[in-house]
Amino acid sequence: MKLETLKQNLQAVLGDKLVKLSEHVGQIVVEISPVHWLEAARTLRDHPDLRFEQLTDLCGVDYSTYGDGRWQGPRFCTVVHLLSVSNNCRVRVKIFAADDDFPVLDSVTDIWPVANWFEREAFDMFGIIFTGHPDLRRILCDYGFIGHPFRKDFPLSGNVEMRYDPEQRRVIYQPVSIEPRELTPRIVREENYGG
Repeated sequence: MKLETLKQNLQAVLGDKLVKLSEHVGQIVVEISPVHWLEAARTLRDHPDLRFEQLTDLCGVDYSTYGDGRWQGPRFCTVVHLLSVSNNCRVRVKIFAADDDFPVLDSVTDIWPVANWFEREAFDMFGIIFTGHPDLRRILCDYGFIGHPFRKDFPLSGNVEMRYDPEQRRVIYQPVSIEPRELTPRIVREENYGG
């Protein structure tokens, strides 16, 4: 009953800002158009029927290989989990970036300040740009790092490796020295195994 009420409230309040509304494992999932994301975020927080005061998680997703490559939609998505303490309910919000080559979404740090480091992580790992973010820079990778390691097309061994060179007395970058190889598991059994 509670989920049905939440569905109705979300549809009534968000209206045409909603691209899609569904239910997955007992939680409401809404997809918001990227052009309406900032306005919808304020509404989700401030409207008395919703009051999602807390952002509990925000992460990036690369859909390029989703469904064994059958995915036909935009490549990059930001997934936001919101909690309403007042109404004792949660909602998952998806916002797909319109441009696969240069994914850009509005920052919600002014609405939920906790989004700051989450957005920095999504930028660092996936390359999603958050316009209006007060300090959008890498948070996990070093500043000289090239690429975004959670993208599906990022090489498994990386592009460069770094090490400390005692002769130069500094950290240096060099091409990856690991040779790509395919591991095929070998099964070894004793002759009388199981018998």
